[in-house]
Amino acid sequence: MKKVELLAPAGDFEKLKIAIAYGADAVYAGVSHFSLRCHSGKEFNYDNFAQAVDYAHARGVRVYATVNSFPFENQLELVKDHILKLKQIGVDAMIVSSLGVLRKAKELAPKIDIHLSTQANALNSWDYEAYRDLGVSRIIAARESTLKDLIKIKQKVPDIEIETFVHGAMCFAYSGRCLLSAVQFGRNPNKGSCANDCRYPYVLYAQNPETGKLFRLEEYPKDGTYIMNAKDLCLIEHIPEILKSGAIDSIKIEGRTKAPYYVGVVTKAYREAIDAFYEGREFDKEYFLNEILTTKNRGLSDAYLIKRPYERDDTQNLETSLTYGEWQVSGIVNEDEESFMCKYKTFAGDNVEILAPKDAKITPCKNEIGEIYQKEGRWHLRFDKIITKSGKDLGAVHSGNQNPIMLPGKLPYLSFLRKKVEFTPNGV
Repeated sequence: MKKVELLAPAGDFEKLKIAIAYGADAVYAGVSHFSLRCHSGKEFNYDNFAQAVDYAHARGVRVYATVNSFPFENQLELVKDHILKLKQIGVDAMIVSSLGVLRKAKELAPKIDIHLSTQANALNSWDYEAYRDLGVSRIIAARESTLKDLIKIKQKVPDIEIETFVHGAMCFAYSGRCLLSAVQFGRNPNKGSCANDCRYPYVLYAQNPETGKLFRLEEYPKDGTYIMNAKDLCLIEHIPEILKSGAIDSIKIEGRTKAPYYVGVVTKAYREAIDAFYEGREFDKEYFLNEILTTKNRGLSDAYLIKRPYERDDTQNLETSLTYGEWQVSGIVNEDEESFMCKYKTFAGDNVEILAPKDAKITPCKNEIGEIYQKEGRWHLRFDKIITKSGKDLGAVHSGNQNPIMLPGKLPYLSFLRKKVEFTPNGV
């Protein structure tokens, strides 16, 4: 049985390294030009993107470059130059939406695979056949597609790969075709600069046309109404069903603009879920879901892959645009594996849990700085002292402090230190 690919987001070089360390088979990323996440793409320029591609390839991981915006006429020469630079860098595939960009990419870089973006909204076997005939090797299924439909499409068009989103933010609009940000802020979502207007609280009014009187309608007096705020997609409990179908070649995690911790946790959870299925081990749905819930989210939904959109009544979060996870990242381990960078307040006496990359090895230890120990199958760290790499005893360290803080013993590079915190759904 051919194993499904796990595809993770890489919003910058650090996140690319984290995605790889935590189990991704492939990553998708891009510079800011002609990407639907142009603000995230600013983290990459052509030089460090080339370094990132080399880093991934050295570890057997594929890199798919996002070229999925819709260019205007005066941008065509720039798109051409961009495609040629990606060809020189050696990406494994280009993700495109525009029919014209697709054709030009095949002309300029015929040896690089073309993946059709979900923005193109391919929904049926006719679409898949047409794009295959144009040279597309993989189609990223429209968000509105169902697994039943994808199974039928795969049977009719077996020679094209199908990729589907399994986790991340959901767009209020049909296949992301939204102009709300363009209307309100002059930021074109289909140019990669969406302002996430659907997440904002809105105040609604009802007007009596005879009197002109406006009546204010609101669900939360101090907060407004979240009428377009979709819950986040989470299909981890459906992984066995998706993999058994045989129709899906790649499962994709959304989130190039999300935090490094999100990339690590979600990638690792789906990696473990996939491996559990193929290895015939117990599929611990509760464990996987609890790991996902340590990340910040808007509430979770299984969206449309399993059910039709019109059959759903639980896909919106009408209370808040963000639900805070119960865990806070305290720090991330540096490349020297002897120190970490603080991401939250940490005090002498604190206990934190260690989340390590896939297959990482941890050795228990105890000294004046603290102790690394295992409890109930999880690794923990207790700080007895907060000491900088230069030897200064701080007693406590807060986010923003740029001094590496010493660990009691070595921990794998890119491990996260996390601790449970008190929170409320609105984060106050």
